[in-house]
Amino acid sequence: MNIDIDKLTEEELIDLNNRIVARLRFLNQMRAHSQMLDFRIGDRVTFQPEGRPALFGIITRYNKKTVTVITDSGQHWNVGPGLLRKVASPENEGGNAKVVHLRKE
Repeated sequence: MNIDIDKLTEEELIDLNNRIVARLRFLNQMRAHSQMLDFRIGDRVTFQPEGRPALFGIITRYNKKTVTVITDSGQHWNVGPGLLRKVASPENEGGNAKVVHLRKE
């Protein structure tokens, strides 16, 4: 599909630009959503912010393009799902997670 933009009016170019931007945003959201399907709330994950050591935490919420992770130190981070890696258990990464196991009655 070829569009000769030289023949479009300024109004048509603005409309085309708005439609392109909307489509790109939609594709980006779909990509993030599909990556989020690899994770569940409660999953233990790790990620590394730029210039900082790796952080470990638990996914607590899905957002539009990110997930909220509460780190072992109690910080809340909104992280793109493409930056997360699953962690099997706290013993595997050497962290100092504080987990309280509750009995079912």
